[in-house]
Amino acid sequence: MAAVGYLLAAVVALLPGGGTRTGVPALSVLTAFGGAVLLPLALLVGSGAGQSEVAVLARAGELLLAHGSPYLDAPAGPAEVTPYLPGMALFGLPHALLRRGGGPVADPRVWCAAAFLAAGWGAWRSLSPVRAGVRRAGRLPAQVSGRVPVAAGPGAAPPPARVVVVPSVDAGPSGAVWGAVALVASPPMALAAAASGVDLPLTGLLCLALALGAARRPTGAGLALAAAGALKWTAWPAVAVVVALLAATAGRRAALRCAGLAAGGTAALVLPWLLRAPGPVLRQVFAFPLGRGPWPTPAASPLPGRLLAGLGPAGCGAAVGLLLLGGAAVALSLLLRPPRCAVAAADRLAAGLALAFLLAPAGRFGYLALPLFLPAFTRLASRHRPG
Repeated sequence: MAAVGYLLAAVVALLPGGGTRTGVPALSVLTAFGGAVLLPLALLVGSGAGQSEVAVLARAGELLLAHGSPYLDAPAGPAEVTPYLPGMALFGLPHALLRRGGGPVADPRVWCAAAFLAAGWGAWRSLSPVRAGVRRAGRLPAQVSGRVPVAAGPGAAPPPARVVVVPSVDAGPSGAVWGAVALVASPPMALAAAASGVDLPLTGLLCLALALGAARRPTGAGLALAAAGALKWTAWPAVAVVVALLAATAGRRAALRCAGLAAGGTAALVLPWLLRAPGPVLRQVFAFPLGRGPWPTPAASPLPGRLLAGLGPAGCGAAVGLLLLGGAAVALSLLLRPPRCAVAAADRLAAGLALAFLLAPAGRFGYLALPLFLPAFTRLASRHRPG
């Protein structure tokens, strides 16, 4: 179905008048979005089909509601493992509450997509003024052309007036907006939205944390990082990137506030379950996704780390060593040359996550959608001028 949608979008893009006055083929983008995202999502949600992650979230919500923990003490196999931190179970609560009477509203993918859109909208709103040259009260905008001479009256001449050039604003949707819609309709994101949905909330929250960090709002950035850190531990490297961004642009105090909120919030959301059942959490959340648990992980794409781990203990040690070396290189770059804008921070985070996903002993090609999305989204949002 997605292939048909993309083919129709290509045909529409070649039609006369298929684009808006900004030169962007808006109708083509909408065709791709409808054919590759909306229709497959509606079909899969209506039929109850999808990847195994959907059932995992639904079961986690049921376990959380019934027993107060989304983790089974003794899973019988990979199908009963919950490889996510406790926050992901919230997206399964509608299924647990509504059961079979909820219809599409009970599907976890719907709530994952809603969280992604909400966080993405917040990130877009936060990033746009940064690029448009908006300044805080009391500061001059970046575009100041000079002084205008004023005719002197009898007696004394008044001070010359300053002319401020305000950035122009497009009346309609800008090319950046359509670019963002096309980005969501791209194959990696469309597949994640329609068939799984589990990576969408994390992606949106990381975009929001980067945007709030670039806007020098450490409290909001810290809270967004805490929420992301309670979903998946792969979000934890983002704390170092956002803190480095704030330290370089807003000062040490703002960076420490963000770090404290991120660490404290994540601990408050994760530690209760870790202390209550440390064994199941460590085995299911940390060991299982890395291929070190008692069950085989389905994340077995032939990425470099997976291929090295398949060579035996020496290969697994080499993969882990390369993974640690890559993380140290990214950390050193944050110290020596910290990012000073959202785009630079997104590039640095994407590089670190891409290295982690490529060199981990177990992984999937789909994981790379996150490091591909972050730099593209921040660039599009930073070019958008809000109306």
